[in-house]
Amino acid sequence: MDTHTGSTEAGAKARQGGSREAIIEAAGRLFLDRGFGSVSMDDLAKASGVARRTLYNQFETKEEIFREMLLRVSGQLEDAFPSGIEPDGDVEDVLCVIARAILEFHKKPEYCGFLRMVVADSRQFPWIAEEFAAVMEPRTERLVHYLAHLTALEILDCRNPVLAAHQFMGMLNEISLWPWMIGREGLPLAADEVVDETIRMFLQRYRRPQSKGN
Repeated sequence: MDTHTGSTEAGAKARQGGSREAIIEAAGRLFLDRGFGSVSMDDLAKASGVARRTLYNQFETKEEIFREMLLRVSGQLEDAFPSGIEPDGDVEDVLCVIARAILEFHKKPEYCGFLRMVVADSRQFPWIAEEFAAVMEPRTERLVHYLAHLTALEILDCRNPVLAAHQFMGMLNEISLWPWMIGREGLPLAADEVVDETIRMFLQRYRRPQSKGN
């Protein structure tokens, strides 16, 4: 392959990648500020500093841009809570990893902003909530399956693992996520204390009492 041609193609790909990133970043800002329904493709082209033709070469519709953003949130979730950790370690250790991953993810401004947008726009665009749920639910299901597995091993006693999983996440969300969602600072609590007390309360309810012979 001609060296000049190769460098030209690489440069074109780099510019395309830069344009795509600029569009995604602009969409995140505009969707949060104005709402999904109030942002046009022309608005996105102007805010991202690309020509309309470039915008449409990358994304045909706003819906495609939203789905790209959703894929990135999904990737961040997978990075924060990688698969395969559940079977390893004592229950306290695994729940600690899960709780810390959730709290760290709540710190990401882009996640809270994205979640605000979903809440604000899903009434007008129900598909937004449906697609967001489709990304979030598999992570919740992993926790449900983990709790059900420990119940089968008679380590926990979660008669309803779905309820138990949402209770666990709900304790963390109440302290860490919802203050940010309504525009307030997080509660003045150390992450270690939040994690320790959440796990303590959860296991006080769901840990199966050990027989005296164990």
